[in-house]
Amino acid sequence: MNVEEFRSGLRKWLDENDLTPGPDHSLQGHMLQFLRVSRALYDADWMRYGWPVEVGGLGGPAVLRAVVGEEVVGRRLAEPGPYSMLEVLTPTMIDYAPPELAAEMVPRLLRGEEQWCQGFSEPGSGSDLASLTTRAVQDGDNWIVNGQKVWTSFAQFSTRCILLTRTAPGHDGITAFFVDLDTPGITIRPLRTMHGVDEFCEVYYDDVVIPGSRMLGKPGDGWNLAMDLLPYERSSCFWQRIAYLYSRFDALIAEVSGGNKHGGHDEYDLGAAYLALHTLRCRSRATQHRLRDGARLGPDTSIDKVLLSSAEQQLYDTVRDLLPGVLELDETPWRSEYLYSRASTIYGGTAEIQRNIIARRLLDLGKE
Repeated sequence: MNVEEFRSGLRKWLDENDLTPGPDHSLQGHMLQFLRVSRALYDADWMRYGWPVEVGGLGGPAVLRAVVGEEVVGRRLAEPGPYSMLEVLTPTMIDYAPPELAAEMVPRLLRGEEQWCQGFSEPGSGSDLASLTTRAVQDGDNWIVNGQKVWTSFAQFSTRCILLTRTAPGHDGITAFFVDLDTPGITIRPLRTMHGVDEFCEVYYDDVVIPGSRMLGKPGDGWNLAMDLLPYERSSCFWQRIAYLYSRFDALIAEVSGGNKHGGHDEYDLGAAYLALHTLRCRSRATQHRLRDGARLGPDTSIDKVLLSSAEQQLYDTVRDLLPGVLELDETPWRSEYLYSRASTIYGGTAEIQRNIIARRLLDLGKE
């Protein structure tokens, strides 16, 4: 089955099966809707394509699951945030977990039975991941973990977490574990951000006992795991978010063209926003194809991250310019989305750090 045949079949199935979200538009509602959609897609086999047979998949290139994400999120059947965790964390489990653990756990995620989260960032250690201090100390066959994580997306709804800890100094002293979040000693505290949603959490680990069988890779493999995870975050995961931004761009056009003209620069502003989105999509498409062809993604995905941040902020800046007063005075989704877009140059690696990576590692411009 080629990609276009796959897309055509998926679109037909989505047209025939009503997965329209219910009236609950809270964060919890979004999470439950994603689990509902995942289960339906898995039962109909669509969620299994692009994943290895060994973990409950049906094989095929990763671009097939990118198509699923694009169609589902583009139709607003699921929000990009919850969906992104599947695309970021599942490949990591497949690559680093013991095969029997991956075979047991991954189908639970694909079927919508569980949600997972990613415990990387810490207070004072966000983009500078190498400085993390959450410590794991070996105790016989177990490891005892103490520390704090922050900006852990959807932790309050998650069953398990891929956690980075320090087991020795330096990059080679970072070790990853797959942690059950109902383990004694774990405390989760949601954080309400300025866009009014408690998507992020603080997570505290106080003498948490983790079996050695839950280590991902070997001691010291955590840095490599993190570096391998980031390209997935910026490939199939981005493809979904791009579909979401296009859907919001279409909504903006409909609102502006519905008689709400606010000046003579509408077409210019919309054109600039579209150009930013189209540039991002072209770049991301090339990344999807490289992933499909077996390429190992690396620092080049920093370009994708910079383009996504720029396009997202430009889109919502255009909303502010063409719908004056709406963001400030009206309780509409545009307000929270605009506020969230301000963080797009921070989360997942700040724009400044991404530009430094591009300059130093891709353009060989040195450190100055």
